[in-house]
Amino acid sequence: MGEFNEKKSTCGTVCLKYLLFTFNFCFWLAGLAVMAVGIWTLVLKSDYISLLASGTYLATAYILVVAGVVVMVTGVLGCCATFKERRNLLRLYFILLLIIFLLEIIAGILAYVYYQQLNTELKENLKDTMTKRYHQSGHEGVTSAVDKLQQEFHCCGSNNSQDWLDSEWIRSGEAGGRVVPDSCCKTVVAHCGQRDHASNIYKVEGGCITKLETFIQEHLRVIGAVGIGIACVQVFGMIFTCCLYKSLKLEHY
Repeated sequence: MGEFNEKKSTCGTVCLKYLLFTFNFCFWLAGLAVMAVGIWTLVLKSDYISLLASGTYLATAYILVVAGVVVMVTGVLGCCATFKERRNLLRLYFILLLIIFLLEIIAGILAYVYYQQLNTELKENLKDTMTKRYHQSGHEGVTSAVDKLQQEFHCCGSNNSQDWLDSEWIRSGEAGGRVVPDSCCKTVVAHCGQRDHASNIYKVEGGCITKLETFIQEHLRVIGAVGIGIACVQVFGMIFTCCLYKSLKLEHY
């Protein structure tokens, strides 16, 4: 009877080892995906960060990059802990899983909270940012972001092209007689912003605020879904780890 129980316990341990190994492989791939989303945000989708008053969007992306790197390292550690059957490594693996779980939940919550606050933030700050910092010394990033925003989304100004009447740059002699930036033009050529007719600029297409809000909200949904989705999967990894740890503990007695 004792021999049967020992074989049964060993068989259960082996099954748990392979389950945890399979999970770790998938987990490593998930870490790669999380890190890729974070880097994608920072490298390819960060053009408009200088137009945002809050640093939450950027913080969320950095959290995902850090979580992704830790996930990949943890996945390798999990494989080592599983096949070497080292309980101290399993404890460390569980703690790292818990830390990553919390990081991804935080990233998901930040994305959700910022998603709710984005409309208010843009309404309060976007026009001031565009009119007070565009073509001003030390704000080259804002100038580049505004030009790209207006060209990419076919818009002019925050709410409409009339916003540019309040621009410090337009009011100064540096604007060269322009009434809107050249990036408002449907076909950008030097000094095309001197004429604000609807045939020349994006006048009837509306302002940029709604289009920028939609763009960022869509990306925040991706960040939130990735963070919370993978965090939920990690729960299974923590369960498998606890079961294997308990099984190894019983075998040592």
